[in-house]
Amino acid sequence: MFQTDIIEKCKTNDRKAQMQLYNQYCNGMYIVAKRFMKNDAEAEDVVQDAFIKAFTKLHQYNAEVTFGAWLKRIVINTSIDTLKANKQRLVELEEVHLKVVDTSYEDKWLVDDAVTVDEVKQAINTLSEKYRYVVMLYLIEGYDHQEISEILDISEVASRTQLYRGKVKLQELLKNKKNGTRY
Repeated sequence: MFQTDIIEKCKTNDRKAQMQLYNQYCNGMYIVAKRFMKNDAEAEDVVQDAFIKAFTKLHQYNAEVTFGAWLKRIVINTSIDTLKANKQRLVELEEVHLKVVDTSYEDKWLVDDAVTVDEVKQAINTLSEKYRYVVMLYLIEGYDHQEISEILDISEVASRTQLYRGKVKLQELLKNKKNGTRY
């Protein structure tokens, strides 16, 4: 059965099709949620909530992007909403204190070849929240600053500044890791 057929059946509340779609995407969406949530149970709850939202809003899905990308956006938004609801608020910087970051720096971010992806992910998880989410959305999820500003409800300038500062901090952490210092 083709994916578009499954989605159309899901729109008619076909439980078997919904289960098939859930089984196809639940593991990948759990990994996305786990990047934001501190424990497995919270990530599982986020995935469940995200699928409920997706099934109720499936009529809004218009195939401009893949279903997986559409669902991933719902999982990320649900993760962030959950964090906000749990009073683990995202720290917003005062726009007055932000300075525009030289965007040419973004292309010059270098990491030692010996550093693994897992080490980078571990280091990202130790960043403060105001940097962690922007760095994750940009480096790992591949969102641009306009998308990040919409997801986190911050300006594009704040996104760029937080990414810049987060990457500087991340480089420090990875350099310290290389020199034997713990995060």
